[in-house]
Amino acid sequence: MLRAFHGVNIAGWLTLEPWVTPELFADSGALDEPTLITSLGKERYQKLVERHRESFLSQTDFTQIAARGFNAVRLPVPWYAFGGLGPEPGPYVGCVTQVDHAFDWAEEVGLNVLLALDVSPGNPDESAALVRDQVDFREYREDLLDVIAALSKRYASRMGFLGLEVADDPVAQVRHGFSLSEGIPLHSLRNYYREAYDTIRSQAGEDVLVVLPDAGVPHAWKSFMAQDAYHNVWLDCHLFHHTDHVDAAGPSAVRKLVDKSRAYLAKARKSGLPTMVGKWSASLPYADSMMTPEGQIALARVYVSEQLTAFSNCPGWFFQTWKTSGKLVGWDARVALATFERRMLD
Repeated sequence: MLRAFHGVNIAGWLTLEPWVTPELFADSGALDEPTLITSLGKERYQKLVERHRESFLSQTDFTQIAARGFNAVRLPVPWYAFGGLGPEPGPYVGCVTQVDHAFDWAEEVGLNVLLALDVSPGNPDESAALVRDQVDFREYREDLLDVIAALSKRYASRMGFLGLEVADDPVAQVRHGFSLSEGIPLHSLRNYYREAYDTIRSQAGEDVLVVLPDAGVPHAWKSFMAQDAYHNVWLDCHLFHHTDHVDAAGPSAVRKLVDKSRAYLAKARKSGLPTMVGKWSASLPYADSMMTPEGQIALARVYVSEQLTAFSNCPGWFFQTWKTSGKLVGWDARVALATFERRMLD
């Protein structure tokens, strides 16, 4: 039986996320990293980023992650990781040294590292992920493949290198009647995935995983990259329910939300690819005003337990995220999963 990977995302470390570290954005009026740059100016922004990367995460975090029973981390890496040695970074600060540290820390405690290229083609809400401020994916696709090649080559021989996810949260274009939604055309995304696969294999060999985000269309990957032609390819689903509408409350609502997860995964598995959950949280879409705080905690525990059961046939899952500066309930693994024994995360 293949080993299952259960871990956490390391969000908000190599890129700035206002929900992870709101204090970095508080005095600027900015709600995303590009706006923060405009507000602070290039020099102040770069100093802020350097201080944050030095202080937010350390070897102690990786030791604690392993001690909690996790065996992997999913590390989003920005396209400008190599600084001036990669695509023109503009005001952004390279971070490959921090990625090196992450591998050192992970390997020392037996954690595996899944790198995720932090770009989201077709996602109108992810402007910070655009390379060279190019909205058209065709304008920066080759840059992404160059970064994938460099990352694959750099970490190919690292013991902890689990694999590389070739994008983070792409959004596929979907037809609704006579109109098309915003997003990247599916054929463009498929072609990019094939080229990214070939790039990783040429630099890192056959053993590392190549992970493909489902782009919000789990039904669209049937027979794509059939396993007799491709090897070690997983499909990634992101299963958040905090904005879902449910016409119930309490345990009944939890069951409905978990049923959504099961149904989504069932669609994705029709691809024929092993299906993982790259991001999920313990955040519920409602608060019962009649329920005590203790009751809400108990309900969240039931929700997490049921989600873990729903993911039991997945080769891997990664909670979103390991830490937030304010220990955000439902999203910070140190809080949301604090009451779960190691064996329950195994």
